[in-house]
Amino acid sequence: MAKWLEQMQSIVGPKGFTTTDNDMEPWLTDWRGRYTGAATAMVSPATTQETAAILQIANENAVAIVPQGGNSGMVGGATPDGSGQSILLSLRRMNQIRSVEPDDQMIVCEAGVILQNLHEALAAEGQRFPLTLGGKGSATVGGLVSTNAGGTQVLRHGTMRSLVTGIEAVLPDGSVFDGLTALKKDNRGYDLKQLFVGGEGTLGIVTAATLKTVPALVDRCVAWAAVDSTNAAYRLFQYLNRRTPQSLEGFEIIPATCLNSVLRHIPGTRPPLAGTYRWHVLIEIIRDQPDAQDPKSVTENLLADALERGLIEDATLAASEQQAEDFWKIRDSIAEAERASGPALQHDISVPIPAMAQFINDASPVIEEKFSGTKVAAFGHMGDGNVHFHVKAPPGAQAKDWMRDYAKEITPLVHDLVMAAGGSISAEHGIGQNKRIELERLSSDARLSMLRAIKTAIDPKNIMNPGKLVPLASGQSGS
Repeated sequence: MAKWLEQMQSIVGPKGFTTTDNDMEPWLTDWRGRYTGAATAMVSPATTQETAAILQIANENAVAIVPQGGNSGMVGGATPDGSGQSILLSLRRMNQIRSVEPDDQMIVCEAGVILQNLHEALAAEGQRFPLTLGGKGSATVGGLVSTNAGGTQVLRHGTMRSLVTGIEAVLPDGSVFDGLTALKKDNRGYDLKQLFVGGEGTLGIVTAATLKTVPALVDRCVAWAAVDSTNAAYRLFQYLNRRTPQSLEGFEIIPATCLNSVLRHIPGTRPPLAGTYRWHVLIEIIRDQPDAQDPKSVTENLLADALERGLIEDATLAASEQQAEDFWKIRDSIAEAERASGPALQHDISVPIPAMAQFINDASPVIEEKFSGTKVAAFGHMGDGNVHFHVKAPPGAQAKDWMRDYAKEITPLVHDLVMAAGGSISAEHGIGQNKRIELERLSSDARLSMLRAIKTAIDPKNIMNPGKLVPLASGQSGS
């Protein structure tokens, strides 16, 4: 064993160090199963000080570090390359909630805290963290920060970038950036903490974060509505958002194809409405102040008026909390159901909110006509312009063969359509290794220059998550 590796082992102890293939194997393949790498060792520090010591050793010996949280990312951003020369650094042992301050509506927690545990800890204090997603049982705070995660409540509360008020991070040389204090005003130059939000571990390792919280829900109303088009869905969104801007917390658009896929492949799911409709909308209106209007009566009145105005074709309100969860289960199970129904290229993209409906209408037939037999399933967060644009393979296609033959043609075309609409090729999943080439192809010289300059200045030896996010310039070293 190399001396520097022995030093790492002595810092974290036997609980935080392994070179055993069986121990590392589950963490060397990404959640989607598209990328598999290798590592010299997996190191799991338990404190910020241990993390700092590990990075100092890595920097002195020019050893690549691949940070990892819950390994639930969608773009291969936490998977090492195949060289076997890097260290997989797991933050899962750093799972302490350092403080909860319900009166000030903030929580300080370490990077390895699982999102679901964060929700439960805050519920006990009459607070909540207004970000949730399907992988909340495995996703960690550090991963959510590093990918600038979104989820289904961005409409009202914003992405992780809006919810982070402080950061503690270890830089590549082992020095610690202590920016956990939440300041409303701080004009000391660049907002350094925001460099780590969405930085995908390429500038350092987030070890803790100060996060905004909001009051726990008094109650909520979840409704399911049917509309005849994406444009009708957008008109319904505008109608509801104008009337309930402080309480409309979820607005998801779902095509009939996705609903049917969930009903076929996910046990225990049932259609919310009796009829057959082309498009569906999942709506959540909440109350987090006791003196606010009852969300059920608000939703009932609004949808009745929307029906009279011809904005919807039919609607139903969840009659219980269990039925509300059942409605959300349909939405949260779409990706799983799509995987079960056959191979598909999944694109996490965003366009300006007013353009989302028309983008789906215009882009879908372009793809389906150019690639015979494919079907587009487009769904997502209409309130923030995030489209999950899945291109499904023709029936009977072999997954590996089809992905190999068509991914290099379909994905660039989808991204070209996105850029033409003024959008982004990554809405909430990050760039990782999956989209790095496309980021370089579609970014301006100014954007690439700034990304590379920041990366080179903070991580001159390129030891932090090399090969992810930042496309290096010709002649720069890196994986």
